[in-house]
Amino acid sequence: MAPKKKEEVKEKPILGRFRNNLKMGIVGMPNVGKSTLFNVLTKMGIPAENFPFCTIEPNQARVNVPDERFNWLVNTYKPKSAVSAYLDVCDIAGLVKGAAQGEGLGNAFLSHISAVDGIFHVCRAFEDPDVTHVEDRIDPVGDLDIIHSELRLKDIERLTAIHEGIKRQRGQVTKEMKEEMDCAEKVLAWLQEGKDV
Repeated sequence: MAPKKKEEVKEKPILGRFRNNLKMGIVGMPNVGKSTLFNVLTKMGIPAENFPFCTIEPNQARVNVPDERFNWLVNTYKPKSAVSAYLDVCDIAGLVKGAAQGEGLGNAFLSHISAVDGIFHVCRAFEDPDVTHVEDRIDPVGDLDIIHSELRLKDIERLTAIHEGIKRQRGQVTKEMKEEMDCAEKVLAWLQEGKDV
């Protein structure tokens, strides 16, 4: 009898979405300069007006990432085609206090954040009476606290749904599902203590 072939063990990704490019979202309170930063990064000219929620639907653009090492590799090995690295940048509408409960553009905003791999967080630290602020104050630390707490609340909601969904499986829980449930419980406890993930 022939020996059994060893089954190849697929290595599970530890974290994130594994692709060849990165999608970053620009987030922050309304009127802090998100669209201006987007215009600078992408060399585009989307509206950056002085009123809250000028951006409703996210603006997206692809930006090439220059790298001398890539150019050296292409010149040295002369491949048939050369595709340089790029970054997808997404200008997401401003977040306000209570977004996790549907305030402002609430759930739409938070769903746009979950579609990106990482975030550029923009805070306003400049005073200008001509540029309005939704909280009528300039407090970058307070703005960060609002955004972090809203993201934390949405994460808690999502992890609770994952945990409950696995619990409903009852007898059909696989080893992977059990691992996912244990991980969700740990992260949920961490978030409920007011800590960021």
